[in-house]
Amino acid sequence: MDTRRSEQLAALVTEAEALARGGRPQEAQGLWERVLVFDPQHAGALNQLGALALAHGDLDQAESYLMRAVAAAPRTATAHASLSRLHAIRGDRERALASIDVAIQIEPTAWVPHLQKARLLEELGQLRAAGMHWGNVLNYAPEAVKRQQHMLQTIMHAQAAVQRNQEELALHLEDNLAPLLSGHGAREVERIRHSLDILAGRRTFTTAQPLTLPIPRLPAIPIFHREDFEWAPEVEAAFPDILQELHALLDRDASFEPYVQTPEGEPKGQFAALDRNVDWGAYFLWKHGRRIDDQADRCPRTEAAIARAPQMKVPGRAPVVFFSALKPGVHIPPHNGATNARLTVHLPLIIPPDCALRVGDETHVWEPGRLVMFDDTIRHEAWNRSDRLRVVLIFDVWHPMLTALERELVTAMTGGLMSFYGHDADLGEL
Repeated sequence: MDTRRSEQLAALVTEAEALARGGRPQEAQGLWERVLVFDPQHAGALNQLGALALAHGDLDQAESYLMRAVAAAPRTATAHASLSRLHAIRGDRERALASIDVAIQIEPTAWVPHLQKARLLEELGQLRAAGMHWGNVLNYAPEAVKRQQHMLQTIMHAQAAVQRNQEELALHLEDNLAPLLSGHGAREVERIRHSLDILAGRRTFTTAQPLTLPIPRLPAIPIFHREDFEWAPEVEAAFPDILQELHALLDRDASFEPYVQTPEGEPKGQFAALDRNVDWGAYFLWKHGRRIDDQADRCPRTEAAIARAPQMKVPGRAPVVFFSALKPGVHIPPHNGATNARLTVHLPLIIPPDCALRVGDETHVWEPGRLVMFDDTIRHEAWNRSDRLRVVLIFDVWHPMLTALERELVTAMTGGLMSFYGHDADLGEL
């Protein structure tokens, strides 16, 4: 085809697509027919004309166009999906399923083919398999599409089908596993119990999303078991001393600084309401790896207690140790931390009612004197819904699965990040 004819063809296709998008299919039809004059094997024109013929109920003409479309371009998912609808109208569900399976294979995350297959499977009475595809509809359909008025009934149907499937699956698996689960402690089967909850739709699969320095192949555990840390009892034993030092600070009206202090000119994001606001205040003993002498000297027993833990030590970045004060009614919005090379540790000190921490989908209510270790690269948030001040002591420790060599390498990597981006770059609390 010469250059001029190629340009004419391209112009026709562009105009036809614009008319189709603008809701003018009849006008687009004439242009698609003209496209075929230029190129009888133009897959896009054949696919569009096949879909229009199908919409008008001309099944023979639709099949002719669509078969030519898939012959010209076998991986045109929409043509296979249209053929599936055609076969379904004719009552040939076997061919309808075969065609829709091809469409899904070509575009596995396209939601419309999953919708078609779910309906076909329901008509065949295969409700469990249909439920899986209804789940794919909910996963892949854009939120804007789900909210459209004409889609509401379909989405409600999908949600009900998925819920029914999950409930039946949960009962089935519980029955199968009951002999194996019986007689075992909660810790022994914790992961499997969580898996069952995910399959049943009772909780979500938790993932970590480090903002700055990701360490792969570490499990995404929201909240760790304090009993697994041999140093924890020594730190918890110092709780009365640490609480006494905190009260001395509060009695002297020691100045807590805003924890969130976004540099000028940088976006404040989800912390805008707390930026440079002592509603979320911090009294640092160590900050960015530097001891704040005037403040740390006031809390010698706190500092001595934390020294028993394997604190993360990275020149210019860690340790970070501080009292975190949350005023009444304050909510720290969901966010992710910088690196999963470490765990964040809370020692709860002053804990009024209606205060809690959520990591992933696990909600933890602090208990004074009982440590909480969690992976803050998993989405987490905290709140104080009481009418009193909440204070916890916060510090970091190395992730327990990192080897001594890996710790050394993480330290070097952090130094490399700082030298590359500049020591004042916002790398989070590494």
